[in-house]
Amino acid sequence: MSEKLRIVVGISGSSGVIYGIRFLQALVRMEIETHLILSKWAVQNIKIETNEDIRTIEKIANFVYDEKDMAASISSGSFKTGGMAVIPCSMKTLSSIANGYDDNLLSRAASVTIKEKRKLVVVPRETPLSTIHIANMLRLSELGVTILPAMPGFYHKPKSIEDLISHIVGKTLDQFEIKNDSFKRWDTN
Repeated sequence: MSEKLRIVVGISGSSGVIYGIRFLQALVRMEIETHLILSKWAVQNIKIETNEDIRTIEKIANFVYDEKDMAASISSGSFKTGGMAVIPCSMKTLSSIANGYDDNLLSRAASVTIKEKRKLVVVPRETPLSTIHIANMLRLSELGVTILPAMPGFYHKPKSIEDLISHIVGKTLDQFEIKNDSFKRWDTN
């Protein structure tokens, strides 16, 4: 008997928090167990960028952790998961993960994901990128982390912002081999 798939979702304080919210909602719709960490700045950006209610977002996740709770189950490699997505990922969080700083639960859970050789998907949302940002992404990529920038495609002829968001959410789900129809796939027929 196989265990139920568990995914850790970290939403950091980068612009584009809607990507993380929609990713979380997609996992919940698919009945995948979710473990949510909202950084302090993610909470602020949710208030600035969306009409979403923080408590409503937290209620849809199966488990919610305070970013200061370094004793949370997801901070240990013995807590089995199918991986983690940091969506969106601020450059501060990316740097913390790339350099093993582990200054909060979000970066600690990502470090655990790396050390346990589980799937880690980082969705950076920053432009332009500095050489420091690129170097940190390279360091993570060399460790096997998937860098999935929030750069939606246009081959599916999006008609709304929601279509663009769904494209990134679908590409993120694909990285965990989670079957989804979040976006229209490339087809020349």
